[in-house]
Amino acid sequence: MKKKNILLESPVYTLEAAVLAVENGAERLELCADFGEGGTTPSLGLLKVIKSKVKAPVFVMIRPRGGDFVYSESELEVMKEDIKAFLDHGADGFVFGILNKQGKVNAPDCKQLIQVAGGKPCTFHRAFDLVLDKNTALEEVIDLGFKRILTSGGENRVKEGLPVLLELLKKAKERVIILPGGGLMLQDIAHLNKESKLKEIHVSCKVFRPSTMRGSKEHLKLSQIEETEGMVLTVDPELMREVIGFLKEL
Repeated sequence: MKKKNILLESPVYTLEAAVLAVENGAERLELCADFGEGGTTPSLGLLKVIKSKVKAPVFVMIRPRGGDFVYSESELEVMKEDIKAFLDHGADGFVFGILNKQGKVNAPDCKQLIQVAGGKPCTFHRAFDLVLDKNTALEEVIDLGFKRILTSGGENRVKEGLPVLLELLKKAKERVIILPGGGLMLQDIAHLNKESKLKEIHVSCKVFRPSTMRGSKEHLKLSQIEETEGMVLTVDPELMREVIGFLKEL
């Protein structure tokens, strides 16, 4: 029997990271902006240039702001317009999730965005982790037509969410892809694939490299996150290759 391939999706925030991720084995990109907020809608220009430089599919994050996943009618209009614009410039899929004020899946609003996406595959992102009743949410997301769910199992990291993820993999069957992501480690992948139900994983292999610029005002702080001041977010090629090699051995 032919060994099943587990696809690696890599979330990227920069052109440099996108190119490095694909060069070192990523088979799909999730394109975002604003690492500090956990991902928001990126620029159209960034998508256009990435599409000209890599062959891997690019799924675009549609999230107009950080904070939460409850959006006004005006914000929903922004999300629709973003999808239309990205469609015109080669987006291969979209990543979004809308909740209502009760913390449940906002099915009507999600349905509107799926319709605007015009048949392109849509991923329900980690807004899913904030929903209390994940069994009900799973069925709602499937009924809406989402192709995959990006989730850490409702915890900060996949390691803590493993029991929920295993249950979701079991219940999802072939109806939707459960895409584990959020601090995913190699040992987590092996654990999740014990029953060979794992189809895809979401791994950034991120690293911060020092800036190449020599600043004249080293005391000046421009970043709101002190640890990243003067650092550039990118991808660690060695770590990416390590993950790819691990997947091939499963």
